[in-house]
Amino acid sequence: MVKSFTKSTQLFEKSKKVLVGGVNSPVRAFGSVGGTPLFISQAKGAYLWDEDGNRYLDYVGSWGPMILGHAYPSVIAAVQQAAESGTSFGAPTAREIEFARLIQQAFPSMEQIRFVNSGTEATMSAIRLARGFTGRDKIIKFEGAYHGHADYLLVKAGSGATTLGVPTSKGVPASFTEHTLLARYNDLAQVQQLLEQHRGEVAAIILEPVCGNMGLVAPQGPFLQQLAELAKAENVLLIFDEVMTGFRVAFGGAQELYGIRPDLSCLGKIIGGGLPVGAFGGRADIMAHLAPEGPVYQAGTLSGNPLAMAAGHAMIQALAEQKPYSQLNQTAKIIVDGIRERAEQRHIPMVAARLGSMFSFFFTDQAAVTNYDEVQQISADRFKVFYHGMLEQGVYLPPSPYEAWFLSTEHGEAEVEITLSAAEHALDLVKKS
Repeated sequence: MVKSFTKSTQLFEKSKKVLVGGVNSPVRAFGSVGGTPLFISQAKGAYLWDEDGNRYLDYVGSWGPMILGHAYPSVIAAVQQAAESGTSFGAPTAREIEFARLIQQAFPSMEQIRFVNSGTEATMSAIRLARGFTGRDKIIKFEGAYHGHADYLLVKAGSGATTLGVPTSKGVPASFTEHTLLARYNDLAQVQQLLEQHRGEVAAIILEPVCGNMGLVAPQGPFLQQLAELAKAENVLLIFDEVMTGFRVAFGGAQELYGIRPDLSCLGKIIGGGLPVGAFGGRADIMAHLAPEGPVYQAGTLSGNPLAMAAGHAMIQALAEQKPYSQLNQTAKIIVDGIRERAEQRHIPMVAARLGSMFSFFFTDQAAVTNYDEVQQISADRFKVFYHGMLEQGVYLPPSPYEAWFLSTEHGEAEVEITLSAAEHALDLVKKS
């Protein structure tokens, strides 16, 4: 049980004097749950420790990449060994080739790859490439989906934007978003209508195949397959943003799980074992339009840097060898079913959503949550009570009702018991609220 937040409170006050809002990414500020953000001092396995010495069972996992737990030995060793040879060269290395081949084994659709430094870089570069390849300007994205903070993508952009109550952003000229068309996730008819209205103008459809930035919202029925068929019929490129789902819902991501081969794919932090990294790739004929082979420019001094390549290779190699997905799925199912049952026992309306080792809990009377409109009907107040109830018991959740939880292989039977016990306490508080 958590004892004190004294040092975190003091650090937050100091931080606000030098960092905007006291944080370097908005959702960390605890804006939607209230209270003081925790300042973390270390992490190991399934646990975090804050500056006050409190230990927490972690369901954030650095927002997804810690699928094997924090400070995984082979990843740490790989980073240490790479650092001894130099941290950045701004030149090609053999590690980039080896790592790209390893990624291609999991994602055969990525016939050619370009490494970048973040998921945001990956998505913005993939969209630029799609526009350059097709000679068209417009893109379709889905309401509530977050693909990074590029100007033209900050339109009903889920996650932190929703948490702050600002689904768009100041500082983005209207002209920058005039080519961004919005559709409702799981609504194929709306996508078809947009394509008909803008026939010959749409370069690409970009989506999280499984949404994780408005809480976990999964595709319904054959939505993804039909979307892929529609895109192909209209000569529109299909871009899968698998920054969250890649190597998470399956080794080959959502495209493996659903049997779809997108034209372009974007990967993010999970391929770096937690280090800053991203990648995009796809059909060789499309990627050939990228500089230096083609006219679409993209560059980055730290792209493919040796530390990220070493960490990522160690992480993905371990996943390939261990094949932990069955174990992860089973553990996640026990947790999700357990929390759902405890909510039902207390007559607390809740929708529990899970795919693989990603899951979310929505406090709502709705039978299901399938799109952004339905996400906005959830009770953020009940989540706030639930969040702090879990935190009091030493369970650290994403500090927003619009985020997915992430499991690691280090969450075993003891961690399941801790989680379900904490949930009973937190749900009792929700019931009283």
